[in-house]
Amino acid sequence: MSDLAIKTVNLTKRYSGLWSKQAVEAVKNLNLEVYRGEIFGFLGPNGAGKTTTIKVLLGIIYPTEGEAYVLGQPAGDPKNHYRISYLPENPYFYDFMTGREILTFYAKLFGIAEPERSKRVNELLDRVGLSRAADQTLRTYSKGMLQRIGLAQCLINDPELLILDEPTAGLDPIAHIDIRDMILDLRNQGKTLFISSHQLSDVERVCDRVAILNKGVMVQLGRIEELLAGGHVEVIADKVPDNALEPIHQLGGKVSLHDGRLIVEQPDNGSVDRVIDIVRAAGGHIISVKPYRRSLEDLFVETIQGGKNA
Repeated sequence: MSDLAIKTVNLTKRYSGLWSKQAVEAVKNLNLEVYRGEIFGFLGPNGAGKTTTIKVLLGIIYPTEGEAYVLGQPAGDPKNHYRISYLPENPYFYDFMTGREILTFYAKLFGIAEPERSKRVNELLDRVGLSRAADQTLRTYSKGMLQRIGLAQCLINDPELLILDEPTAGLDPIAHIDIRDMILDLRNQGKTLFISSHQLSDVERVCDRVAILNKGVMVQLGRIEELLAGGHVEVIADKVPDNALEPIHQLGGKVSLHDGRLIVEQPDNGSVDRVIDIVRAAGGHIISVKPYRRSLEDLFVETIQGGKNA
């Protein structure tokens, strides 16, 4: 498993109800492999089992069945405490402390001695754009600033693996872009990032691979470009005679008429040129040709609402 940062084998977590004898399976036979040096998106609706899986990986709870490994060690192994970091969706800090003080506090917990401690704290404050606010108390920080200081705290031990839960939720556009860029920069440094998020546009932009969970079961897994392959091209034309409609229908696209205009949604498989040729040969006029790429949001909705299983 030298090339794997995370591996689960038939991971199952079952909770027994307090008043009911029927157990609830939060995660069911999850087989997952996350490679070192990649950004991995861990997606699913609320209640899909994402948080339960993360708790198992961190050693906070134990699986009912199956196995989980992090950086080659069983999940929760104390040897990994210095090698991983976790940023929850709503990180809690002592808000009477300043940004500099909170980072110094965590650096001391990791046993980082001076002068390396001060050097690392200053570098991280600068890296997350908080140098000017370093000596303000955290109670004066905005949501975006707290998210930045949380990411800095995650990096204080120079981890190999970062597990981030909703790292860009609730941020203003500037902070949003900054955090996203920092995530890409961390990947470029060779770190592994495991991201759970509902911000699907961000996941699509930064992640190498994604997994989608639904009701505790992994229903999609793969590289972004493979999962989103396909799409269609929209061709809009007018003055197209009726005798041209049937040949266009036979090409397999979706054909409709709106306000006298012909709209064709054609699979992006090389047949678009044929649609254009038919329209022009029939004396029609091409108004526009627009490619539409399938998005991660499209895939997510199709997968969850369609109840698709892998």
